[in-house]
Amino acid sequence: MFVGFDYGSANCAIGVMQQGEIRLLPLAGDSNYLVSTLYAFDRDLICEAVHKALPVDQQAQYAKLRAAQLSRARFARQELDLDVDEPAVFVGEAAVQHYLEMPEEGFYVRSPKSFLGATGLRADQVALFEDIVTMMMLHIKQRADALLADSGQLITHAVIGRPVNFQGIGGEESNRQAEQILSLAAARAGFEEVAFLFEPIAAGMDFEASLSRDLTTLVVDIGGGTSDCSVVKMGPSHIIKADRSEDFLGHSGQRIGGNDLDIALAMKAFMPHLGLDSKMDNGLPVPSKPFWNAVAVNDISAQRDFASLSCRTMIKELIKDAERADLLQHLLKVQQDHLGYRLVRSAEAAKIALSDVEQTQVALDYINVELNANVDESLFTHSVSEPVRQIKNLMASAIKQANVMPDIIYVTGGTAKSPAVYQSISAAYPDIEIVVGDHFASVAAGLTRWSQKLFA
Repeated sequence: MFVGFDYGSANCAIGVMQQGEIRLLPLAGDSNYLVSTLYAFDRDLICEAVHKALPVDQQAQYAKLRAAQLSRARFARQELDLDVDEPAVFVGEAAVQHYLEMPEEGFYVRSPKSFLGATGLRADQVALFEDIVTMMMLHIKQRADALLADSGQLITHAVIGRPVNFQGIGGEESNRQAEQILSLAAARAGFEEVAFLFEPIAAGMDFEASLSRDLTTLVVDIGGGTSDCSVVKMGPSHIIKADRSEDFLGHSGQRIGGNDLDIALAMKAFMPHLGLDSKMDNGLPVPSKPFWNAVAVNDISAQRDFASLSCRTMIKELIKDAERADLLQHLLKVQQDHLGYRLVRSAEAAKIALSDVEQTQVALDYINVELNANVDESLFTHSVSEPVRQIKNLMASAIKQANVMPDIIYVTGGTAKSPAVYQSISAAYPDIEIVVGDHFASVAAGLTRWSQKLFA
């Protein structure tokens, strides 16, 4: 069976074609979307879980590649007093719940896709991301195959969505690295063949199916970790083509997305409650770096720096000479209990709430029982002004590359649901019609359509 696989920064989805209609499979209970997270009691146990899940004929070769990690995994299982078959790696909402229960323990990664094109990764870091993606893909494929069991078919081929650029820096080298990780993980997860398609193009294909006339369309896909724009010729005379390369007039993309909006909001709305913008006894401002590192969950080096003993020592020293030592105690709590991800998750919840209301109160009681933060539309708009500006720059870049103004703008992706984001885009192009598509399903649906053409 041929499927569309949206391995997203925020969520994952699988689309299948049944009786001429696209259907998304429920990957997490009744939900069609699996949260892109993984939690392990120990990072080396991820390698162990992959090894156990591989077909027997692949285990020996994999064991040679991961000999050191598998040895450490055996030791970790003993140290954690885990039975041989006791689950130690969790994906999706189960990963989130384990992290929230024990944030100071284990290994938690949110949006692993955001890291795949990172520059300067060591071989062991690349191997870790291969295993993380493999574990997630194994979980998703097994779930999808089980749901399709009654049809007597197994998933063999997939078109996987990818951003135009996985990283703002690194160029094609970063893109190749990310595709190689995804391809290897997919093969280990049991996919016989995979192909890749730009996510904005996939999102646009689903929109194109509804068009009754040809239009030059700017597709704006604002995902969890990346934003991508494509200017594409669309409509009845284009959709029938097997080769669409001549229809794609311009592309741009950057690693800026919903996660960045969440981080920016956490910084502006929550960090003042932890001491940001307060002063030391000598009148100088408290250094801002530890506050940023606390919520920069898509920056490996920042997270490593914030989790370090030296950072904890620095915060304790700041507390001694700070005018608002009580607020910096909150920052110390975040550092000691590894609550950075939880802060960003709270910001994400506030962002979602502001799609329907003008103001919301966020409980930060996991830091201090009496701590709350009020967030309104004005604060949110101010907080995310920089990432939104970058998204508008991407739109302008794609239009410039195409050397033609679009007839219509099609906006999709979860972040596009935010009124602040939509209004900013609308203000930049007041004379062009803007259509807002399915915020989550557009990419998966387009990938599914393309899989039928590509592999049939």
